[in-house]
Amino acid sequence: MSSKLAINGGTPAVDPNIAFHKWPPTDESDEKLVLEAIRQDNHSGGGPHVVQLREEFAAWNGNDFCIPTNCGTAALHMCVAGCGVAAGDEVITTALSWTSSASCIIHHSGIPVFVDVDWETMHIDPAKIEAAISDRTRAILVVHYWGVACDMDPIMAIAEKHGLKVIEDACQAPGSLYKGRKVGTIGHCAGFSINQNKNFCAGEGGFFMTNDEEICGKARAVMSFSDIRPADAGRDYHQYGLGYKYGTANLPAAFALSQLRKLDHTNAWARENWHHLADLVKGTPNLFPMYSSDDRPTNGYAYVPRVDPAYAKARGVALQPLTAAIANALKAEGAPFSQARWLLPGHGVFQAKNAFGNGAPWTHHARPEISYDTAQFPVSKDCVDTCMWNANLHRPPNGKEQAGATAAAICKVFENLDDLTV
Repeated sequence: MSSKLAINGGTPAVDPNIAFHKWPPTDESDEKLVLEAIRQDNHSGGGPHVVQLREEFAAWNGNDFCIPTNCGTAALHMCVAGCGVAAGDEVITTALSWTSSASCIIHHSGIPVFVDVDWETMHIDPAKIEAAISDRTRAILVVHYWGVACDMDPIMAIAEKHGLKVIEDACQAPGSLYKGRKVGTIGHCAGFSINQNKNFCAGEGGFFMTNDEEICGKARAVMSFSDIRPADAGRDYHQYGLGYKYGTANLPAAFALSQLRKLDHTNAWARENWHHLADLVKGTPNLFPMYSSDDRPTNGYAYVPRVDPAYAKARGVALQPLTAAIANALKAEGAPFSQARWLLPGHGVFQAKNAFGNGAPWTHHARPEISYDTAQFPVSKDCVDTCMWNANLHRPPNGKEQAGATAAAICKVFENLDDLTV
C-alpha cells in the first residue's frame, strides 16, 4: 500500500473491489412480517404487531412497561413528562449529544442545564453533576453515547442523595451493558430509538421504557390525546397536559419486530467487527481510541476515531480544521467519515434562549443565571472538534474484510497527518 495519502495523489488504502454493504440487512423474515401486517385489518397503534413488539422488547430488555413510539425523541419527551417535570423545572444533561437529548426537555417547557463530559468516554462527567443541581432540578438525563453505557453507579447515587429522577437516553444503546445490566433498566425510565442509523433499525420509531407504573401513566398521557376527553368517556388519560399522539402504527411495528428478533445476532456481529477494527488501529500515532471496557462494553454502534489534541497543539493548528482535513483524507482513502458537530449548548435555540417565540420557556421560568456560554464546556468542545463517525462500515452484513479496510485507511491517514494541508 502506498504511504502517500490518496488526497495527495497516492493509491487509496481501501481496495476498490471491497464493497461496503448498506444497513440494515433485510431478508425473507422481514418481508413475511411486513406482508402479514398489511394483510390484516388493524393498522393502528393497537394492531397485533404493535402488541407483539411491545411485549417482546419489554422482555428482551427486562422492563415491566414498554410503549412503542413513532421516534426516539417522542420516547424521551415521554420520559421527561413521566418524571413529573413541569414548566421551569431543570433537567441536567450532557453538553455532548444529538439534539433530542435536550429538545425533549424543552418540549415539556423544562430548562436544560448542561454538564461537561469526560474526555476518555465522551459521556457526562459524574464528578461535575452536583455543582449543576439547584432547588429547581428534577431529573438527570444521561446519554449512553456511541453505544457505550454511562458510569451509572455514581450518577444513581447523586440522584438518590438529592431526590432526583434519572432518565436514560439509550437511543444509540440497545443491548449496551453496565456491569452486566442492560441500559434502560438502571434509571427510572428510558428512551430508545430505532431510527435508520441505529443498531436496532426499523426506519423510524422508538420505545418508552420503565419499571415504574406511576411514571408510565404520566408518560402515556403525553403519548395519546389526554386533555380533551371527559373522565366518563372510557379513556384513562385524564391528566392535565397536551397529548402529542406519539404512538406508532402496526406496519412499522412489524418491521421492527422482525429486526428485534435478529438483534442479538446483529449486535454480536457488529461488536466482533468493532473489536477487530479497534485491534488493528491500536497504537496508531495521534489517534485517540474509542472507549469500551469490561464493565461498559460497546454494543458495536459506531467506531469513532479522534485525533489527539496534543498533536494539534504541537503543530499549531486548530482542532476543527484539522479534523475536517482528516475526514476528507479518510474519504479519499475509501472510508468516508463525517464530523460529529453536536455541541448542544452551541445550538441557536440555546444561544438565543428562544424555543417557542417570545423567549419561551426561558423568559417566564428560568433562573437568570442559567448560561449556555460554550466556554463552560471545554472538554465537550474538544470532543466535538475531534469526532468523526460512520456507523455503517463495520455493521453487518459487512465483515472483517470491510472492518480491516476501514482500519487500514485510519492507520494510513493518522500515520501521515503531517502531510495534510490544514
